[in-house]
Amino acid sequence: MFFENVVFLDQAIKEGILPELETIPCPFDAATGGKGIIRIVFPEFTCVCPKTGYPDFASIGLWYLPDKLCIELKSWKLYLNSFRMIGTFHETVTHHLFTTLISHLAPKWLLVAGDFFPRGNVDTTIMFESDTPRPAGADLLLAPLKPHSRSFDAD
Repeated sequence: MFFENVVFLDQAIKEGILPELETIPCPFDAATGGKGIIRIVFPEFTCVCPKTGYPDFASIGLWYLPDKLCIELKSWKLYLNSFRMIGTFHETVTHHLFTTLISHLAPKWLLVAGDFFPRGNVDTTIMFESDTPRPAGADLLLAPLKPHSRSFDAD
């Protein structure tokens, strides 16, 4: 059904199908007292289930304390939009985004969350966080992720 147009993530990486991510210089310097945690939420992420070919929808959250570089927002949007016909599992794509940002930005701290909407009665959230200590103030931006479906123990 959908599989004739799907490219799997490994193949997309190998063939250079994903667009290039761009960075900009960090506009503040921690050495001079500037600390700024950046939060970016992309609420309309889509990829394709590699088992069924059905679309998966998610909100991708990114929180980071930059060092020398910041992600350029238009290139981040184009990068995320390029996954629309990429076949990948939730865990795989979230880990891919995390490792890609680590390699491109070399941030002081990074957290990436893939909050996938329920399909087949399963609500999935995947998070990867760098080993560096969470910066002061980061918890203010990390609102609790609430599932997109109700469970029996929901508030």
